[in-house]
Formats: sequence, C-alpha cells, structure tokens
Amino acid sequence: MDHRTLLDDYITHLMVERNRSRATLAAYRRDLERFLREIPPEGSRPLSSLTPPDITGYMKKLRDEGLSAASTARSLAAIKGFYRYLVGQNIFAVNPAETVESPKLWKTVPQTICVEEVDRLLGAPDKSTPRGLRDCAMLETMYATGLRVSELISLEMKDINFEMGYLSVMGKGSKKRSVPMGETALATVKEYRESARQKLMGGKWGDSLFVTRRGEPMSRQSFWKVIKLYAIKAGITKEISPHSLRHSFATHLLERGADLRSVQRMLGHSDISTTQVYTHVAKARMKEVYNKTHPRAT
Repeated sequence: MDHRTLLDDYITHLMVERNRSRATLAAYRRDLERFLREIPPEGSRPLSSLTPPDITGYMKKLRDEGLSAASTARSLAAIKGFYRYLVGQNIFAVNPAETVESPKLWKTVPQTICVEEVDRLLGAPDKSTPRGLRDCAMLETMYATGLRVSELISLEMKDINFEMGYLSVMGKGSKKRSVPMGETALATVKEYRESARQKLMGGKWGDSLFVTRRGEPMSRQSFWKVIKLYAIKAGITKEISPHSLRHSFATHLLERGADLRSVQRMLGHSDISTTQVYTHVAKARMKEVYNKTHPRAT
C-alpha cells in the first residue's frame, strides 16, 4: 500500500473515530504530507525502516528552517499518531517516533559561527549575478539585524530606510520594531534593489524585497537551502541554519560589550529571559579566548 493511501486512511480514521476538527485534520495532513515528501529522501528507504534518530533529525530540520516549537511539536504529534495507527493496523511493527522528545522540551544552545566564518559565508555569493547579489543581500541583512528567517522573507521594499539606516519589521505577536543596519548591509541591499531585483522580477510587480528568479517572494525553505549552499562553498563544516546568523548576531554583539536590553529589543524578544541564553554562549567564548591567550590562564 502506498504512502498516500495510508495517509488518506489515517485522516479518515481521525475524522470518523476520533472526531477531530477540520482545522486539526488539515494541519495534520499538511504536516504528514511534508514528512512523507521529505523523509525518507526520494523513497531511498522504506517508511517502516526509519528509526528514532531519523525522526529527531527531521524535527531538528524543521526547527532549523524556522518553524516554531509549537508547530514542530504538532508535526511530531501527527507523525506519532500516524505511526501508532499503522502499528495498530498491523501494517508496521514498531513506532519509531514514540520515544522522540517533544521539541518544546529541547534545551537547545544556539548554534553560532565565529566572525571569521561569517566573513567567509558573506563573501561566498557571486555578486556579479542577480541571484548571487540577492543572496548576499539576504545574508548581510540577517547578520546585520538578527532577524528571524520569517521576518527576513517578509520584508517589503518600504521597510528599509536607507537614509536613517534602519529597517522596520513585524515580529511575533504582530509587534513592529525598528532595527539598525550597518553601512555594509545597507549598501548591498541598495545595490540589489536597484539592479538585481528588477532582473529577478522579470517585469512582474510586487512589494516583497527579496524575490526568487520567478519574481515570487522568497520562502523559508528556499533560504534554508541558500544558507546550506554557501556554508559548503565557504568551507564551514559545522551544521548551520538561518537561525545560526541570528544567534551569531546576538552573541557577537554581547561579546563586544552590548547591553542585554538593547539586544533583546533588536531580536524582538518579549521576555529578557529568552535573550539571556546568549550570555551563556558569550561567556563560554570569552573563557575560551581567555584560556588561550592569558599568560596565567593555566
């Protein structure tokens, strides 16, 4: 029985026997369709052979692409329920998702890259091409402002004030904030806006600042692929994501003496306790530098 049929049977089961709402059924179907589309890749492994690490890896991929903990947890719930149904129907023998911890409970330390790695990453795109200039503008903007990936791809032409050196962004909870931008990022975005964007739009009209080669707004998944591509090109071996630039933005500011409240406002955190996780990263980095350089460190 193919995966599509199994999914249809499961959704029918939820509708008839579990009396789930239409909204829940639609969300579960979307989550499971994406799961079946992306794992295992291109059908290289049967669904029944997946293991808990495979499921955990998929969950982390969703988080790396910018999905919230709640959305990722819902996706895991859908996957667990799907496998539970298949085991109950004697189609599969085990449920590999059963022991996977909810993403809401993950105690993650933000993944960061050092300044030298950031320089290599930002220098990786070929700015002589429209796509390369767009990619460079997006990378520069994310590192210069610490935006969430969802905020970055939602930027419109009107959101950047080149004269004042600020951008305006609508964050979580529909809260608007202004974030300063450095001269390098502003210059790159201005160059992209005045040349590359018009070529990518191909005569189309739209308000989105960052667009694809078809003139459509950039998606979260597409930008995730952009990061991966240039990380490889830059020779960065650690696992990084769009969030890595946001984390690096905050960590590098704190390492250079920025106050926590200012970083909190720039990141758009409603609670300063969310921002405080970066102080642990910064302290660890400072201790590493101290141990390597101070004559009496050992």
